[in-house]
Amino acid sequence: MKKLRTSALLLTAFTLSALLLLRCTRTGFSSSNTTAPNANSATAGTLAAQITSFVHPAILNTQASLDLVGGQVNGGDPTRSASYQKVLDWINDPNHPLPTRFYSTVVVGSNGATSPSKSQIRKDAELAYALALRWAKTGHQEYADQAIAILNGWSYTFQNYALLDGSTNPNQPDLEASWTTPSFVAAAEIIRYYQVNGAGSGWSSADINQFNNFLNNVKNNYINNTPVYNNNWNASAGYAKMAIGIFLNSTTVYQNGYNMILQYLPIIINQSNGTIPEYCDRQDCVHFQYSLTAFSYAAELARLQGDNSIWTALTNRLSAGYDYQWKAFSGGVTCSNCSCQPCSMSSNVFPGVEVAYNYYKSANLLNLRQLQDPLGVPNDNTFLGFTTYTHFNVSGL
Repeated sequence: MKKLRTSALLLTAFTLSALLLLRCTRTGFSSSNTTAPNANSATAGTLAAQITSFVHPAILNTQASLDLVGGQVNGGDPTRSASYQKVLDWINDPNHPLPTRFYSTVVVGSNGATSPSKSQIRKDAELAYALALRWAKTGHQEYADQAIAILNGWSYTFQNYALLDGSTNPNQPDLEASWTTPSFVAAAEIIRYYQVNGAGSGWSSADINQFNNFLNNVKNNYINNTPVYNNNWNASAGYAKMAIGIFLNSTTVYQNGYNMILQYLPIIINQSNGTIPEYCDRQDCVHFQYSLTAFSYAAELARLQGDNSIWTALTNRLSAGYDYQWKAFSGGVTCSNCSCQPCSMSSNVFPGVEVAYNYYKSANLLNLRQLQDPLGVPNDNTFLGFTTYTHFNVSGL
């Protein structure tokens, strides 16, 4: 912005115009703006203090947090060991084999319709992350090599998404990319930056560059095209962009995702009591948890970069959303019923609960996490799991 050298009146008029334009802007990034939003205002705002460099690793886990939880398991801690078993169970499940082929085109359907390529990419994203966690805990190179093989397999092979049939939402690939990509990124962040006794995984620079190409492909051609549905689609896209931005060391991509999260938080959790219209609109126990999980993971990404503003936005609106989830699971919302005694495939507790509990420590989040303690992977392999292992009682790391 050029410094005005005219009269004070002109300066005032220009300033008022700029402020009005800023208030009307719901997305975007201004490299000159360093003003954090008022997180307790009527809307959550869109502009945070500009991040100029990123902490790594920081896609939900840090060097310190992985050192802590891995050390606890290695030291025989029974609680942490039980949650780590979820990681091993996933890796050892015969339904989650190490892949021997990858797809250049991933075919996706809507409303649960699937294909071999869609099923595999979801499972492989979780498997790569599980293997990265196993390498961080054990230091055994074979697990890093297996995770690298999955990351390389998809980044060198994948080209595009395609629709399963004429009934598929033409934007379904955008949502699928928002779901699977952050899980790949979480694995890649560990493999790229975590060190075992001062040594890295050996992932080559050429392979990392190819993975960057993969991220830019899915971001530019799919995630960026997510339509405005004012629901989990937009929350998922915001979270995905934040994760991608961290890995690419792109403040612009990260900020764009951050802006989306703060834009849609008061739209999706639309009242101070935490009401989420998506729950009654969909009449299921899954879709509104997609939104809550995306918001929680996005809030944690920001926290690890020194910014708690998503967690605290709108007087802890996200915490109120989880209060609403507990109300739904305990029979207090009459439009539907998420019976979880015990939890069924249609009413799983999504692993974002554990991340949110680690921050808020609220009674309702404690109730939710205890329904399925320890938490593993979502039943549809959409968001990364194992959060009881990585986040239960892991504060400030």
